[in-house]
Amino acid sequence: MSTPAHPVIPDLQTLARLFYPSPDALGEITEVAVGDLPPDYRQLLAHNDHMTVTVEAFHGSLVDVRILDRQVTPTHYARKILLTRQSDGGVVQFGIMRVNFAYLPPEVRQQIEREQTPLGRILIEHNVHRRVQLFSLRRIAMAEELRRLFGHPSSGVTYGRTAVIDCNDAPAVELLEIVAPVPG
Repeated sequence: MSTPAHPVIPDLQTLARLFYPSPDALGEITEVAVGDLPPDYRQLLAHNDHMTVTVEAFHGSLVDVRILDRQVTPTHYARKILLTRQSDGGVVQFGIMRVNFAYLPPEVRQQIEREQTPLGRILIEHNVHRRVQLFSLRRIAMAEELRRLFGHPSSGVTYGRTAVIDCNDAPAVELLEIVAPVPG
């Protein structure tokens, strides 16, 4: 595995443009500080842990991954996904991830490409040495597609984040993670 030439910073524009003309297609997105997050969203987003584990604990249910779209190149794999509760199928998270396969073992790449298991669970089950780094927190006044995916047909606000997962001390995964609106 090679060492990166420069640090990877998950860029909202770059990640969104993998599947949309611009981030505006997701909604009106503004950066916020940790203190600006309502308590439930702070618990869900303001940490350096895997979102898979965090949303499972928050919702009291294991989650499944549903692939909405993907892009594959010889070196990278990107996907637009939903995480859904196994208990009732409710959507708990929308996400865009881009993986640099140069930093992951072949068996991890194969399992990611099978598209059956959330990324966090794959990395944990394969005992990949990893470190999640939170980069930014975002407030999202949801556009039509996000409202539809989350089952909120009227206007609404939710929150998200950008993060990087270093695997084996290399920036292997860039993430945009948006949680479903929390009732109340």
